Amino acid sequence: MKISYTTSKTTEELTQILVLQQANLYRNVSNEEKLAEGFVTVEHSFELLKEMNDVCPHTIAIDEQGNLAGYALSMHPSFKDKIDVLKPMFEVIDPLIAPEEKYMLMGQICVSKNHRKQGVFRGLYQHMQKQVAPEFEAIITEVDAKNTRSIQAHNAVGFVAIARYTANDQEWVVISLKA
Repeated sequence: MKISYTTSKTTEELTQILVLQQANLYRNVSNEEKLAEGFVTVEHSFELLKEMNDVCPHTIAIDEQGNLAGYALSMHPSFKDKIDVLKPMFEVIDPLIAPEEKYMLMGQICVSKNHRKQGVFRGLYQHMQKQVAPEFEAIITEVDAKNTRSIQAHNAVGFVAIARYTANDQEWVVISLKA
């Protein structure tokens, strides 16, 4: 199946992101699926998703039928006070990043069940790297330490761990990919 990569531009695309996000939220997937396929942690409102997209468009994968195959959310560091669950991550990474080093936060990545194991995850990051490379030196994100599937997938595309921390009784791994 042919997949194309682009950035989100329409209300419909943002709505499709939220539908896919809901289907893969931690609370909405079985324990077996969490282990085998992974999950997403943060739930975004349409308003915040659009606001983030207006600053730096999200990367999306679209299949031949026009269906959303996956997304990678771009989150400019200026949003660090907008999502409570991410505030501890910024407290950890801010001292690690040189003031002159610019980075983009990958706020969340998700591939639809019908498109997994087809290279969509890698394709999303490759497209995102091209999009942010002129302005940003790295893409940084965090993964729930229990989400071993996601950690393995991120390692496979070149992310390296730069920190670990615990917040709200969850252990997180902060990872970075050069843009």
